[in-house]
Amino acid sequence: MKKHPKTLVALCGALLFNSAPAQEEIKPKDGQSKVQIAILLDTSGSMSGLIEQTKTQLWKVVNTFIGAKQNGQVPFVEVALYEYGSGSGENFIRPIQTLTRDLDQISADLFSLKTSGSQEFCGAVISEATTKLKWDASPDVYKAIFIAGNEPFTQGPVDPSEACKKAIAKGIIVNTIHCGTEAEGINGGWKSGALLADGNFLVINHNAAVVHIEAPQDAEIVALNEKLNKTYIAYGKEGAVKAESQVAQDGNALKKKKSGAAVQRAVTKSSGNYFNASWDLGDASKDKNFDWTKVKDKDLPEEMKKLDLEGRKKFVADKLAARTKVQKEIQTLNEARKKFVAGKRKADAEGGEETLDVAVTKTVRDQAAKKGYQFKK
Repeated sequence: MKKHPKTLVALCGALLFNSAPAQEEIKPKDGQSKVQIAILLDTSGSMSGLIEQTKTQLWKVVNTFIGAKQNGQVPFVEVALYEYGSGSGENFIRPIQTLTRDLDQISADLFSLKTSGSQEFCGAVISEATTKLKWDASPDVYKAIFIAGNEPFTQGPVDPSEACKKAIAKGIIVNTIHCGTEAEGINGGWKSGALLADGNFLVINHNAAVVHIEAPQDAEIVALNEKLNKTYIAYGKEGAVKAESQVAQDGNALKKKKSGAAVQRAVTKSSGNYFNASWDLGDASKDKNFDWTKVKDKDLPEEMKKLDLEGRKKFVADKLAARTKVQKEIQTLNEARKKFVAGKRKADAEGGEETLDVAVTKTVRDQAAKKGYQFKK
């Protein structure tokens, strides 16, 4: 593994396969569109900066699709994560999370990632993600792989050119992020791999600090996040654990406050992309097939056990109404925040190197727009 102390690429944040129980599948609403993104993350010894930037920018990448629409519907985002280049799995690949909407689990697993030395086989991990993840068959769904690494793209037993061709044949765009210089990425096959699968070739300096402009709205947005948590109703086998995880991931985001993670996570939680039907009774009840009669007393919080069926429905409805109110407050503050930041950036006219949040969010917007997704300007 070569080390590049000056220019390493960072990658869009994302999600995982391993330690978490699978989230209960919730069918989308009629006509609702989706976005599917798989992150293939090199976790070999020299890539700690890549992981660090992914932790901080996960929420901003997901937020790219807040306010986006396709066929008049707001899409929801599913993300998967693989790590490659460390571990003892076949071809040094470990699937960490399937395509999922469980963003808290994604964050938890990202914060648990460690680097170690091994072999980085890009073709093998692209092939596995292409064939083993549950990709939507619709040609209208934006489906994309982002793969980051610092060794030649051509290493390993699986031809990466063939892997990229098979991905795009299934409608899956492959974007490559080379952790090194642009010239090394081109010579190592990273650019040609992206071109074969209609993707973008990206180079980002992972050592550059992610630019987070503090805005007057930040503190209030973070405060409203705590208020938002009180609207969730933990139930079932996973309820208590998942509610604790929600708070723990708020804490992880606060640790990265300087990069804007706490604000961006709160904004994510104000949107439909933060969906917890596997443990929150409010989100679960939104499913048109939800059956209240199958909810057992022992699975409910204490304050609901004494209520009859209609009382329980009202309890949940009141919590959802309170949640909607807080979410709207966050969204309103975020719109004001974005205007402030845009003005500040224009005034500062900052140049410098691109970081993950700039390059990846621009890539997904441009590519998804070609699939009919419309974004707010």
